[in-house]
Amino acid sequence: MTKARIDARFNALKAEGRAAFVTYVMAGDPDYATALEILQGLPAAGADVIEVGFPFSDPMAEGPPIQRAAQRALSKGMTLNRTLELIADFRKTDQDTPVILMGYANPLVTPGYVAFARDAAQAGVDGLIVVDIPPEEADPLADALDAEGLSLIRLATPTTDDARLSIVIQRTSGFVYYVSVAGVTGVKEADADLVAPHVRRVRAASGLPVAVGFGIKTPERAAAIARVADGVVVGSALVDEVAAALAVNESVTARVLSKVESLAHAVRTARTSEPEARTLHGNG
Repeated sequence: MTKARIDARFNALKAEGRAAFVTYVMAGDPDYATALEILQGLPAAGADVIEVGFPFSDPMAEGPPIQRAAQRALSKGMTLNRTLELIADFRKTDQDTPVILMGYANPLVTPGYVAFARDAAQAGVDGLIVVDIPPEEADPLADALDAEGLSLIRLATPTTDDARLSIVIQRTSGFVYYVSVAGVTGVKEADADLVAPHVRRVRAASGLPVAVGFGIKTPERAAAIARVADGVVVGSALVDEVAAALAVNESVTARVLSKVESLAHAVRTARTSEPEARTLHGNG
């Protein structure tokens, strides 16, 4: 299936007239078994696309919540290979939900791009986001992913001008991830009015769906972004729920999936309930 799964999902949601809800979770957080439970529960809770972070000791683009999630996973022995095992276990019960790996280049260097792409495709991965490989240095990785039918999904930001955007979108497939705020994850909040023109510009340049992430923590904010983007990505708010559940000895899986359900409902109903939503919440 590989990248075909991503295209099919976004096409189906476009036909439904709504944005995709994209959930980010850290592989192995807080442990392998619980992470698998969460993954298996995400589609029923409302996730349309799942991003799975593979833990790295120096996640420079992440704020404290995802940094702590990576540390929890690493402390339980999570590796890139174990991350692929996690995806393969998820695929035993779900062949439809697109799964995107998100992380950093360093863990990919040891196996090499060709071996990684082969193993990722066999595990059931559909695409990859690598935060710290610029387009000018990405051809070897893109070649390896293309050979296995995997999407390379790139990031655009508020500082990506038109000249840079033309470079960023080369060899990008699946969708473009638009980073709504400058800085690291989990700190600032996304503003739909500011995001909207950038989404239109990136969509026009790339011909691909545009999913917006960073700075989306509440149902109200998720709904506002869902009205202007093709996808809404939530990550820090979900890993925060892992930490909160651990702190009070609650069920991690139940707490995360409950948060997913509330956010998914907001995304799914954002466009049909737009007048009411704007009356209640302004522009998000």
